[in-house]
Amino acid sequence: MNLLKTSISILFAATISSGAFVAIRPSIADSTDSAQAPSILKKALVNRAISESEVLAAQKAWGDALVAISTTSETKGIQTAKALAGKVIDTAYGYQFGPVLFKPTLTVAPQTFRTTRAGALAYFVGDDPAFPKDKGFALNGWRKVEIKNSAIYISGNTATTMGNVMITNKDGKVTTVDKTWQFVKDDNGKLRIVLHHSSLPYTGK
Repeated sequence: MNLLKTSISILFAATISSGAFVAIRPSIADSTDSAQAPSILKKALVNRAISESEVLAAQKAWGDALVAISTTSETKGIQTAKALAGKVIDTAYGYQFGPVLFKPTLTVAPQTFRTTRAGALAYFVGDDPAFPKDKGFALNGWRKVEIKNSAIYISGNTATTMGNVMITNKDGKVTTVDKTWQFVKDDNGKLRIVLHHSSLPYTGK
């Protein structure tokens, strides 16, 4: 007895609470042999859940990049350092997707908040007449960055950290800042900073 030839295509997509997206597209090919495998399953998985190790790695990368920008400016000049800073911003921050909630340590009104890429770049390396008060925070001879988190809050594809960042310059002087970061994971599994608030510790004086 001949079996009716059948072709079935099903697309099933579900977004789970962790942010994972699963797409399943099975198909049943023409077959007259009941012993033949009934389907070929193809599955693609994008997992946006963030782990603690990913957060710590992103923080370390930020610190390493700050030191790299500083040393590059000393050995290769401001323009090379500016190009590197642009690459760092494009890699670490989420300006590709919209405004970033970036409040640097040393900015004043009316340019306190740097929600644009241009504003962030000016803060790190200066050299922008649109931001005349920026001298380049990343150009201060930094040699070491140490991060001590007070707490890390992770929920699905979002991670928020708060704590201290200790930055050492080439003379051995340490500057400590209070810092809050928020990361999200993009479609390529890369953590992006979407919130960055930094300030000098309050001394009570």
